[in-house]
Amino acid sequence: MIEWIYTLGSVFLVSIISLIGIFTIYMKVEKIKEITSFLVSFAVGALLGDAFIHLIPEVGETLGFGLKSSLLFLTGIFVFFILEKFISWRHCHVPTCKTHPHPVGLMNIIGDGVHNFIDGTLIAGSYMISIPLGISTTIAILLHEIPQEIGDFGILIHAGYTKRKALLLNFVTALSALLGAVLTLLVGSKFIGLNEMLIPIAAGGFIYIAAADLIPELHKETKPTKSLIQLLIMLLGIGIMVLLVVLE
Repeated sequence: MIEWIYTLGSVFLVSIISLIGIFTIYMKVEKIKEITSFLVSFAVGALLGDAFIHLIPEVGETLGFGLKSSLLFLTGIFVFFILEKFISWRHCHVPTCKTHPHPVGLMNIIGDGVHNFIDGTLIAGSYMISIPLGISTTIAILLHEIPQEIGDFGILIHAGYTKRKALLLNFVTALSALLGAVLTLLVGSKFIGLNEMLIPIAAGGFIYIAAADLIPELHKETKPTKSLIQLLIMLLGIGIMVLLVVLE
């Protein structure tokens, strides 16, 4: 019962983040880019920290490091690759993207819904193993969601939706995480080992998002001072994940 409470609370918190775009609507594009750059840096550190400090060690304890776990790591990587490649979903971390045609609004809604559904399954699967693991995974997803939702809100505005409709659609797609979480909690209790299998998939997915999606965004910043700040913020994200282990 306790994992239900933690899971639903965490998923609700992550879903609320979908409304953050409203706070950026009156900000200048340059200011949003600067803020999201630092948020992305923080997300990179949190995602990599959660994967290497929490999830992968947990895999070693539950499944061991063999062929099965290796294939599950790769599954996580390819799941997110397929999302980007074939559903045309991508993490656009700026408010507008000139390369996106108008239909990207609908494709973004579909892809974001699938992505949030997977987030819900990962949060639930983590809590089913342990509360600390669920908390660390929620934090990593939460930090990643902030710049993503700002970008998603901007994409929908760019695609022609009104501010109110963009916020509503963002929130509705965010609720798909609730569906993923509930199904995982219901099914996971009936299929032995399902939640343990979700952990290496989550690790692979987090590594993919950080390395293939977010870090290239950071490379667009070439100024030495800001690049150094990005690095320090990434280390701060990793430090938080280390702190969670120390406090367990």
